Amino acid sequence: MRGQSYVILAIIFVIIIAIFAVINVEPVEVNYLFDTGQAPLILVILFSVLMGCVIAAAVGLVKIIHLQREKKSLQHENNQLKETLKQHNLLDTDKNDTTKERKNEK
Repeated sequence: MRGQSYVILAIIFVIIIAIFAVINVEPVEVNYLFDTGQAPLILVILFSVLMGCVIAAAVGLVKIIHLQREKKSLQHENNQLKETLKQHNLLDTDKNDTTKERKNEK
């Protein structure tokens, strides 16, 4: 259900942006870094939305990569701690195996 709501909101957002862009078709002056030029407002709006999406996706991707690395590091640390507990006979292996099975089912 959560994924469907994101898709529905995305479709509504795209429709609103498209309507807004189609209404604004008159040419406007665009100031570039070293020059100015004329461009239809619809292109300026769509380009701005596209660049916003690209930037948001890049930031999200960096966050995902960071979290994956952190997860891998924590799993490695957890495995080392489990090995230490096994060496000192403080870890119940039967209980630990059923916990892994429950996590794999999810």
